[in-house]
Amino acid sequence: MAEPIIEARGLTKHFTVGRRTVEAVSDLSFAVAPGELVAFLGPNGAGKSTSLRMLTTLIEPTAGDARVAGHDIRREAAAVRARIGYVGQLTSGSYAQRARDELLAQGAFHGMSPAASRRRADDLIESLDLAPFATRTVQKLSGGQKRRLDVALGLMHAPPLLFLDEPSTGLDPQSRANLWQHILDLRSEHGTTIFLTTHYLEEADRWAERVMVMDRGRVVADDTAARLKSELAGDTLTIELPSTAEADRAADVLARLVGGGGPTGEAVGRTGEASITVTRPDGSRLLPQALRTLDEAGLHAVSATGVPPTLDDVFLALTGRTLRESDHGDGAGGESGTSESGTSGSDPSEPAAATDPATEGAYR
Repeated sequence: MAEPIIEARGLTKHFTVGRRTVEAVSDLSFAVAPGELVAFLGPNGAGKSTSLRMLTTLIEPTAGDARVAGHDIRREAAAVRARIGYVGQLTSGSYAQRARDELLAQGAFHGMSPAASRRRADDLIESLDLAPFATRTVQKLSGGQKRRLDVALGLMHAPPLLFLDEPSTGLDPQSRANLWQHILDLRSEHGTTIFLTTHYLEEADRWAERVMVMDRGRVVADDTAARLKSELAGDTLTIELPSTAEADRAADVLARLVGGGGPTGEAVGRTGEASITVTRPDGSRLLPQALRTLDEAGLHAVSATGVPPTLDDVFLALTGRTLRESDHGDGAGGESGTSESGTSGSDPSEPAAATDPATEGAYR
């Protein structure tokens, strides 16, 4: 069995906010196999970006350790950086530089010869479809073009592992689709391991082999999207009856049919005076049986629908809120506060120094 390309053991990060300590990440332990595509999800302030910055050596953990691309993040930080690509949330390119020149500069930074840098830049320009704007300055690129350039910068030294922090945020649907196609092509062609955060759950649902969910600094779920949806959410059946009285009777009939509570704890619920819901794993197969059972009891449905679960349903089941809902008021889950360096920011779990472009540029 291949050695994990990421292996974290008890990673923990604390920050001081005023006179209190914020536990941004607590006891993060997991392993990622070479070639996996892992989506790392969680509400704003959950600790995702802080976790990525520890794994990419941008900030040191308070406790715990990790091996990334075969090297210890504490003792061998330079070796880790040489073997990973990191695309942060901000555009990495220098606005006054041309796109192709940025790639060449990145190659030089990683010690590549001018000839090797030119060959690699040409390969990336072709594979990521950068040729139409390779000679434009970064400031003249669209959002989608900038993100594709960011990915190219992260791949310039051909790392086996690429970290992407919300790579498609702010892009239009077409640009998002194009970016994802390039990511998938790179993975299939080169076997690159992809570890990413995203706020677009449909992306994780469709493309990721594995989904890790973080909340309040801790991983609360780790499995395939299909298993998480089946075990934690389930299909939702909605059946409408002609009257409230018949819906009351139907609820009792279906409660006996499905037995105990579903994935969300309730076997049968109500969405209106004459509508009932049933949430069960593989609920779509239950629908014909449910309608037959109601018919045998003299209850005839006006309409019936079955809706498969989404990862947003999984978030609701795990955390009591959807991915985009913030959690104001405690620790790493907060949305606003003061960072370790004393600068006001959007997330108290992330220090201002970690988002310094000069720092991030070293690991693009």
